[in-house]
Amino acid sequence: MTAVPCQNAVAEAKIEFGEEQYLSVGFGLRGALRVVEGAANDGDRSYDAALDSARLYVAGAVNKRIRGIFTSEKSGANDTVQVIDAAGIFTLGSNLEVWAGRFLSPGSRANLAGPYYSLGGDYWQNIAARYGWNGGTIGRDDGIALVGNVLEQRLVYSFGAFEANKIFHFSNVDAVTDNPQQQDSLMYASRVQYSFWATEPGYYGTGNYLGSKDIFTVGMAYRHKKDGAASAVAVGDYAQFTIDLLIEKQLSGGTASFEAAYFDYDTGDVFLSEQGQAYSAALGYILAESVGWGQLQPYLRYQRFAADNDITSKRTDLGVNYIIDAYNAQIGIGYANLEVSQQRSADSLTLSIQLQF
Repeated sequence: MTAVPCQNAVAEAKIEFGEEQYLSVGFGLRGALRVVEGAANDGDRSYDAALDSARLYVAGAVNKRIRGIFTSEKSGANDTVQVIDAAGIFTLGSNLEVWAGRFLSPGSRANLAGPYYSLGGDYWQNIAARYGWNGGTIGRDDGIALVGNVLEQRLVYSFGAFEANKIFHFSNVDAVTDNPQQQDSLMYASRVQYSFWATEPGYYGTGNYLGSKDIFTVGMAYRHKKDGAASAVAVGDYAQFTIDLLIEKQLSGGTASFEAAYFDYDTGDVFLSEQGQAYSAALGYILAESVGWGQLQPYLRYQRFAADNDITSKRTDLGVNYIIDAYNAQIGIGYANLEVSQQRSADSLTLSIQLQF
């Protein structure tokens, strides 16, 4: 098993100290130029250039059974740096590992893939896959998890217990951690997926394999934290259920892909704006024939979140990625339309770049 599927590995520098001992270092960045309708101070279009993400990757191994990962991330407009991954990985057998520290807890494919390994659409699925956007430290939590696979790597499972004290970190809700009625509980998270075609044995996943193999995988995930939703006046349990699907098929002229996911969020009626049902669906097609340095990949994605406060958010993305070196070098251009109940719809155009070394 590996921390990230092998075809997604960055072109990092690696120093080997001995048999099964190494230290590798890499970094990644995502930047964009955006034109957003109605976002300027005068109500007209805004024009913005932004470094959305800058990450330092460090990985190492003590021996063949003990290794670790470390990732830092530029955070916010003030460019502060925070630790998002810092985990030890202990191999108990050829198909079983224990992860401990801070890392992505078991959840949806979208959350495990994150913005760097998704199909496209500006900056990830923040409408439907809400935990990765709102919760934890960019979707990460402090805890421990068991990760394994059976049936010749077709059935992959993970289960863990996590602190999860930032479930609504970036949400527009008045979440508190000092309500006297709130119990101090852990969040339990789990995921199971089955691959009918090519296998996906890694833990951190990908949203698209860019034509490298045929995929037909169905996954389910569940998170629960007792008293995980607390305001100054109410306390409720937090729960998230997800079922997702990824299909990719190599054809004579390229590879077609289809992904879909359904999410159910429950806050015990404490935060109705973060409680409700969501889904996303996307189509992609990567052309087999190269154009200059790389391949073209047009895509279409739709997301919808219907919150229990009667506010519905919908986003449609349509664009083209230029794949130069898998997820290590990409350029994209995309149009997005965002509709939120009782608000004016907003259109945006984004030119993005992603590099990993």
